[in-house]
Amino acid sequence: MASELRVNTLKDASGNNSIATSYVAEGSNKAWVNYTGISTTAARDSFNVGSLTDLATGRTQINFTSNMNNDDYSGHYYTNASTGTSFNNFSNDYAGGFGGFATSNCSAVSYSSTDIDSFQNLVGIIGDLA
Repeated sequence: MASELRVNTLKDASGNNSIATSYVAEGSNKAWVNYTGISTTAARDSFNVGSLTDLATGRTQINFTSNMNNDDYSGHYYTNASTGTSFNNFSNDYAGGFGGFATSNCSAVSYSSTDIDSFQNLVGIIGDLA
């Protein structure tokens, strides 16, 4: 039997540090993916991402499992812009942006002087689910 819990505010065990549930629901990532674009574009791990489509060098379409409510969501994208798997830290020098927005997918684009297929790509989407 399914049950439902309705609350307005969450607090820690001591009754402090309260937060409205709207912050939890609206401020959480609705989709994220960690993927490689080397050889074959493939997700290492993800949430609410059904598949990835390799559009071109350095350009990947992220297809959501559950659609966003509209195309006004926010996202962040990071790439190490490197084909190598050995690196000690990340640099945001070559982070790209989103090539397009839709309710069912977005396109992550890496760029430096020319687009390259990167080893490490991290994408997060925040917005309202349909």
